[in-house]
Amino acid sequence: MTSSSNRPANPIDVEDVRARVNAALAAFMDGQSALLDKISPQLVPAADALRDFLLDGGKRLRPAFCYWGWRGAGGPAGGEGIANAAAALELLQASALVHDDLMDRSDTRRGLPSIHRRFEALHRANGWRGDREQYGASAAVLLGDLLLIWCDELFLRSGLEPAAVLAAKPVFDLMRTEVMVGQYLDVLEPVAGDSADEGALDRAQTVLHYKSAKYTIERPLQVGALLAGAGPELVAALGAFGLPLGEAFQLRDDLLGVFGDPAVTGKPAGDDLREGKRTLLVAHAMRGLPAADARHLDERLGAPNLVPEEVAGLRDLVARSGAPERVERRIDELMRQSLAALEAAPLADEQARTVLLALAEAATVRKY
Repeated sequence: MTSSSNRPANPIDVEDVRARVNAALAAFMDGQSALLDKISPQLVPAADALRDFLLDGGKRLRPAFCYWGWRGAGGPAGGEGIANAAAALELLQASALVHDDLMDRSDTRRGLPSIHRRFEALHRANGWRGDREQYGASAAVLLGDLLLIWCDELFLRSGLEPAAVLAAKPVFDLMRTEVMVGQYLDVLEPVAGDSADEGALDRAQTVLHYKSAKYTIERPLQVGALLAGAGPELVAALGAFGLPLGEAFQLRDDLLGVFGDPAVTGKPAGDDLREGKRTLLVAHAMRGLPAADARHLDERLGAPNLVPEEVAGLRDLVARSGAPERVERRIDELMRQSLAALEAAPLADEQARTVLLALAEAATVRKY
């Protein structure tokens, strides 16, 4: 395994991956903004909102894993083609976030107004007719759909060899299906699931895998590798590394969603409790609490009239349940699995192994 002394301080910035992805997104949005303006000047606010949302300094984690999957399969450093293909994953992520914020009724994203709130404010500022909340929701649905369309467009027109794009496209499409059905199952659980039954943990695990773990790390790695001509052995090895790492990443995110500092996360304190997310952390908390406390957590999780003091009380229940410690132990176990798979993976480039190790740590060692 690579020694810590060889690990880059900021793995996403190695070889300027973040800067190159940002440049690819900016260039793509220049063309799309011009297209929207040509259709109608009324679309300028939409183009501006999407540009701001895309270029607001996100982590670019998925493009980074895509790029280093490419390098691990022997793809050359540099080149606009792989930067464009990796940037397409950021358009997919932006689409998912626009819709996710609407479904969760989130006011902010990364410290800025969420898209539906931005268009509610536009409606209010212009004194337009009708229901401004409905207008904001409609705008968010349509603009999230537009980003989804654009991610396919940028991927297919990345500039890489058509045969390479064709080889990677099935996994790219599978990833998009997985994240959408994972999101649906996440929406389904609060209304149809029974937190007290034996299947609640399994259902939370399924949501974790398909809404986040595969989509964040495993599939981007495999897409990048396939773009570089990877064979089945390497694709499987990257899956063995990426899936447990993606699960650990999401479990860390679940902890941050309950206990995270808003200055770090860009979201209000305890936002997952306010939004009623039935995460694996919450499922474990339900089982670790006395019956009355578990029932209270179940009934008040995501209640529309939660006040900050009550959110703090629910956070205390989760803390006292022992679930955070259980999740931390699971993260450690998953990281051991993931890093062992990375050590054994038949990568074509040892720098890729070094950077993937650093990316794994950056993705999971995040402070509350």
